Amino acid sequence: MAKSINELEPQAIWHNFYLLTRVPHPSGHLDKIRQFLLSWAAEKGVEACADNAGNVVMRKPATAGMEGRKTAVLQAHMDMVPQKTDETEHNFETDPIETYIDGDWVRAKGTTLGSDDGMGVAAIMGIMESKDLRHGPLEALITADEETCMYGVENLASDTLTGDILLNIDNETLGEFVIGSAGGVNINLSLIYKEEATGDDIAVRVSLANLRGGHSGLEISEGRANANKLMARFVRQAIIDDSICLASWKGGNMRNAIPRTAEVVLTLPKENLDDLRDLAAHCLAIFADEYSGIEKNITMTVEETALPKGVVPAEICDNLVDAILACHDGVLRYIPSIPSVVETSSNLGIVNIADGEAKILILARSSCETMLELVQEMQGACFSMAGMKVEYNGYYGAWQPNFDSPITKKMVEVYSALYPDTPARVEVCHAGLECSIIGDTYPNMDLVSFGPTLRSPHTPDERCLIPSVGKFWAFLTKLLEEIPEKQA
Repeated sequence: MAKSINELEPQAIWHNFYLLTRVPHPSGHLDKIRQFLLSWAAEKGVEACADNAGNVVMRKPATAGMEGRKTAVLQAHMDMVPQKTDETEHNFETDPIETYIDGDWVRAKGTTLGSDDGMGVAAIMGIMESKDLRHGPLEALITADEETCMYGVENLASDTLTGDILLNIDNETLGEFVIGSAGGVNINLSLIYKEEATGDDIAVRVSLANLRGGHSGLEISEGRANANKLMARFVRQAIIDDSICLASWKGGNMRNAIPRTAEVVLTLPKENLDDLRDLAAHCLAIFADEYSGIEKNITMTVEETALPKGVVPAEICDNLVDAILACHDGVLRYIPSIPSVVETSSNLGIVNIADGEAKILILARSSCETMLELVQEMQGACFSMAGMKVEYNGYYGAWQPNFDSPITKKMVEVYSALYPDTPARVEVCHAGLECSIIGDTYPNMDLVSFGPTLRSPHTPDERCLIPSVGKFWAFLTKLLEEIPEKQA
């Protein structure tokens, strides 16, 4: 029995994934992983370069006799979401990911695993270095900063790729072939204020932690708690009951991850401290009851801390807290024609209030353009009433499904022949995929997303199902053998 992931089969994927875990690659800090991929390609004799957007592009000629096949582009992203448990000491910019085998799953020790999308990158590496696979001409596109702003594909030149088919290896369920996904936009909210002096009060740090969090596209429909929304309920009541002032608020760290933690520093009269502790205990009991069966380990602590130099003025504090409490978070609507799939949602991803500045970041998603506009207007109206500046960026359109996609039909055929007892499924999803932007840049390309089975990406509970990886590899290599001929 394998003791480490480097011993798992198929080695073509697992060894390369192990190599990726050794190289820090959180979103926004990709120089190390980019250089690793280029050096790895040079060592293996694979043609590779970095483009002006920081993507890595690889090319491999067809095996003998298959030169006339359509060119397939294997595509994945090189960055990972940096999330860790509260007790884990880990620096994502310098430390490797420590993995372990847990039955049929591979997990990381207290952090995200990086299988999203390390599994896709590892598969590309395995295909590119192989000497015995049969395939037509291949290209690979490993993109930069998909998780934060899709920067790599947003800035992909229209002459970088020559492929006819794009195989996006960034889906999370084996046997599921995704042909459409939601669009999204970042809603940036900001406010500058002048702090007020703290006076003779004491200060406390209130920490809400150990929520499950999750992927704000894949798991937004599961009813998981958002730490920023729960904290707003507590802080608003503390303003009413205990005369608190807000000095700082830090909740969440990624726009596309449901916040697992939130922490505030409050000032209050010393005689109100016991009542504040009682309020925290009361709120914790309410939250545990409301989310029973979903959130199992919510914690809420109150501890005295050093008195800050200033606090948010009372009127501004009231407006900010009210807006955070009132703003939409979670599912807004399901697709009317496919009621099992989320159409429109919001994720109150990041709240940072401190030192005279409030910044909030919400990721809104929708597969319906007018509903995406609506949710922008809703959030903008809510926070503009609190006096905040509202800005939008990072827009990407929805990937509209092509139910007549030739490559999807071929994939279903190949998968069904390999695994007749587990039928393939063609789906659309709520998560944002790079296919939407690539399809705009290359409108004649046939696109589909697939991959091995992962669960709970964007959380420290992220895990990869070991048996699915072997089946995925067998399917991928067989699919490449059967890529159709180019039409004359």
